[in-house]
Amino acid sequence: MAMRLGRHGFRTFHRALTIAKGLLTIGSYNDAMNRSRLTNQVAWISGAASGIGQATAELFAAEGARVALADIQADRGQAVVEKIHDSGGQAIFHQVDVANGDQVARSIAETARRFGGLQIIVNSAGVVHVGPLHDYPEEDWDTLMGVNLKSIYYSLKYGLAHLRRSERGYIVNIGSVSGFIGQANTPAYTTSKHAVIGLTRSIALDYAADGIRCNNICPGITDTPMLRYHLSQAADPEEALANRLRRVPMGIALQPADIAKAALYFACEDSAGHTGSSLVIDAGYTAAAEWETTTKTKFMED
Repeated sequence: MAMRLGRHGFRTFHRALTIAKGLLTIGSYNDAMNRSRLTNQVAWISGAASGIGQATAELFAAEGARVALADIQADRGQAVVEKIHDSGGQAIFHQVDVANGDQVARSIAETARRFGGLQIIVNSAGVVHVGPLHDYPEEDWDTLMGVNLKSIYYSLKYGLAHLRRSERGYIVNIGSVSGFIGQANTPAYTTSKHAVIGLTRSIALDYAADGIRCNNICPGITDTPMLRYHLSQAADPEEALANRLRRVPMGIALQPADIAKAALYFACEDSAGHTGSSLVIDAGYTAAAEWETTTKTKFMED
C-alpha cells in the first residue's frame, strides 16, 4: 500500500532525510580522519637513529607504516625500534653506512623482503663539518658528500624497482635552507644541500611516469644532534644559538617533530600534485634579508 504525504508530512520527511545525509557525511569524514594515513605502507628511512629521522620514523609508525630504520648508530637505532614497538608499531633496524652502496642495497632488499614491499623512501641522513674551504681535508669533503648526497642516489638506485611495483611511490629528501643561501664555514654542507634541490627535481621529472613523487624539505634552525655539534664549535654554544634565533622572526628553534609532519605530508596522497618541490620550514628565517627579534614572541610560550 502506497504511503501518501501531505505538504507538512513531506517537509518533515525531507528535513529528516537531510539530517540523515548530514550525519552520514560527518560519519564518513570522521572515519577518514580516524584512519591512519600510512596503513599498509612500508617506509625506509635513513638517519633514523636521531633527530629528524627518528621523529619521522616514530610518526610514520604511529600512522600505520611498517618502518625500516637505517643508520650507522646501532645502539641508538635499536633503542628507537624498541620505542616504536612499545607504542604498538612495527619497525626494524639496519646498521648502514648510507655512503656505502652495497650496505644500502642490502638494507632496502631486506626491508622489502621482510615487509612485503616498499612504497616510501625518506633520505634524512646528514652530517656537517665546520671549517673554511682552503683548510678542508679532501677526505672530509668526500665523506660529507657521500652521506648528504650520494646516499640519495643509492636509495633511488636500489629502491626504484620496489617503488615501481606500487601504484604510488614517495621519495622525501631532507635538505636545508642552506640549499638556498650561503652559510659561513660550512662550504661542503652548503654545497651538498644546494645539490639536493637539483637532484630532487631531476628525480621528480625522470620517474613521474612510474607514479613516483619526489619532494624536498628544507628546515631552518632545528634542535637536533647535528645542530648541537655545529654549535659546540663556538666558544659559547648557548650564546651562539641565542644569536642565531635573534635572526628568526618566530624566535624559536624548530623541533624534529615539526619536520616529520611535513615528511608525512609528502609521503601520502595528502600532497597529491606535489613533486619536485622544496618546502621551506624555517620559522621565518629566510623571509627577510635582515631581521632581529628583540622581544618575546607568542611562539616562545609553547
